[in-house]
Amino acid sequence: MKDYLSIFHKGFSKKVFNFSSTAHMIYLIILSITILFLLNVLIIYSLKKMNDSGKNENNPVNISVIIAAKNEVGNIDSLVKSLNSLDYPIEMFEVILVDDNSTDETFEKLKLKTNTNKNFSVLELRSNGSNGKREALSLGIRNARYPYILITDADCRPQIDWLKACSKKFSLGYDMIFGIAPFYQRQNIVNKISCFENLRSTFLSISFASIGLPYTATARNFGFTKNAFESLGGYSLTKNTIGGDDDLLLREAVKNKLKIGVVTEPGSFVYSETKKTLKDYLNQKARHTQTSFHYLLKHQFILCVWHLLNLSFLFSPLLMFFNPLLGLLLPAKLITDISVVKSNQTKFSYQFSTIEIFSLQIFYEIFLIVHFFNARFSSIKWK
Repeated sequence: MKDYLSIFHKGFSKKVFNFSSTAHMIYLIILSITILFLLNVLIIYSLKKMNDSGKNENNPVNISVIIAAKNEVGNIDSLVKSLNSLDYPIEMFEVILVDDNSTDETFEKLKLKTNTNKNFSVLELRSNGSNGKREALSLGIRNARYPYILITDADCRPQIDWLKACSKKFSLGYDMIFGIAPFYQRQNIVNKISCFENLRSTFLSISFASIGLPYTATARNFGFTKNAFESLGGYSLTKNTIGGDDDLLLREAVKNKLKIGVVTEPGSFVYSETKKTLKDYLNQKARHTQTSFHYLLKHQFILCVWHLLNLSFLFSPLLMFFNPLLGLLLPAKLITDISVVKSNQTKFSYQFSTIEIFSLQIFYEIFLIVHFFNARFSSIKWK
């Protein structure tokens, strides 16, 4: 046995450490780092251009804001307050609030808090609730008076210039738009993981959209023309999953070559709180990940390449047994990640320290694997 081990060791050492193998490995490492670097350059370039839309001044358009609310009685006060604070001519927008099969006093609270708002209306939906919030949103859209539709959630708080920024984008002829939807940053670990994941996902969504490959939109900050919505058949082709109506509607818009834009200027963000427990966070991310299984093939391929490349860098120390030079990949990745996040995080109202970025980036990559298996094999429920 010792003789066999000795032969294996000599053969392995010769294969790994001879000049040819080492040279090939160096080329491979340089190529991998170059690809990762170029992809991150795309992210940085896209983020530097993200405020260009703010330079355009256009006439405001009439907008209908649609909000589905399910068991949101505790959020009604702050929701109505933030909507009343929007800087936009009151005669040019309406708010339609749809109670989505609530079992608490959401409907009564909505009526009470909006009874003096002339441009607010409250609808009540009673159904089996099997299609997530699609039915509630569809009801609101059918009753919308105006040709431009914006969607957000009852637990969200749009910034004061939300409608102005979206109006500018609509007036440029876009059929569908989506904006930035950060989380409020707190101090607990679930919040930090959620915020960091939101930041990294936003980087990707803006970057891909900038090169004509939009693949995801956040329902908290999402809009379209009523004509575009109807031309796509509404939500009829987005029922692959219980959630994901925003991403799948965007998928249909891409398939039909509609004009899609991103609203990124300051003052247009829509904020919300993260989930409080790890269980709720995992369930939410499982819903989102399950939706990604139904993206267009080209989007799945690009995301797969991006995430596999990053995961291979992350786990490269495990391959140092084959060649110690592979240990260079992880430091290169983390240095790049820290640089990208540090230089761009404040644009999205986040503030992570270098140590937090280092650790949260590792959490983020590992949770990608967790979310994938959770979405594939667990039972996912709507709230």
